[in-house]
Amino acid sequence: MDWQGQKLCEQLMMIMLLGFSILGFIAGYSTGSYQMMLIVYAAGVVITTLISVPNWGFYNRHPLKWLDPIEFENSPNPEILVSKKKVTKSVKK
Repeated sequence: MDWQGQKLCEQLMMIMLLGFSILGFIAGYSTGSYQMMLIVYAAGVVITTLISVPNWGFYNRHPLKWLDPIEFENSPNPEILVSKKKVTKSVKK
């Protein structure tokens, strides 16, 4: 899954869960059944999971272009990642 696919997946998941929660509330309120509300919402969670968890083809429309190792070694300014750790001193009383 590429970066745009992850963004699309997250947006679809949020919209679908919100939609199914509203639909579940309306169905439960109109029938006066708490059980109906939970069934509609649970079905929505299952459908949302089936759409968002597998790596479907429409999530891979923008493939990443990786730099070949030879090109990286020959580049004039290779990026060096330096992790800066914050040193804290403990105070004894």
